[in-house]
Amino acid sequence: MIKLYAGAAVAVVAALIGGSAYWVYSNQSSDPFAQCRAGQVAGGAIGGPFTLVNQKGETVTDADVITKPSLVYFGYTFCPDVCPLDNTRNAEAVDILEEMGIDATPVFITIDPKRDTTEVMAEYAEIMHPKMIALTGSEEQVKAASLAYKTYFKAQPAEDEYYLVDHSTFTYLMLPGTGFAEFFKREVTPDEMAASVACFVAAR
Repeated sequence: MIKLYAGAAVAVVAALIGGSAYWVYSNQSSDPFAQCRAGQVAGGAIGGPFTLVNQKGETVTDADVITKPSLVYFGYTFCPDVCPLDNTRNAEAVDILEEMGIDATPVFITIDPKRDTTEVMAEYAEIMHPKMIALTGSEEQVKAASLAYKTYFKAQPAEDEYYLVDHSTFTYLMLPGTGFAEFFKREVTPDEMAASVACFVAAR
């Protein structure tokens, strides 16, 4: 009787493992980018329509901005450390991709529209990268874009204009016609980012 139960248990475990393996395989086979993904998040849940204002003062939508593989980052120009480092890393990745024959766009969306006017964003983008698209807008427009990308931000209490803003620091790879493809953490290097983007572009 004990052997019978043991045999049944083994059969159940084998079935579960087999079923799990099939689920993973079937999901990977239906995902053309499976071999490129470093994380567990697939496309579809992050990103979406937005209406913002670029550094030229033009009102644009996501369809106007995401016309090439794009590295989208939410931050603010007064950020003392994280944002300039991350935007510089993204810009370097774009340059590496250009050497690989891939045209990509660094996109910077402010979460501090009170201070980040179109003039401020234009100056910041000029310093960072000639291809950078820097986006601002009303507080409502910025909040809607942040919610679409599942980002977090909160201004710290301050009695003057020199306040800091807490915010998430992911960079999102968005592909035209596809949408969200991958996210990158801060520790990812420019070379690693470029290699990942190239993989997604090749798999399209």
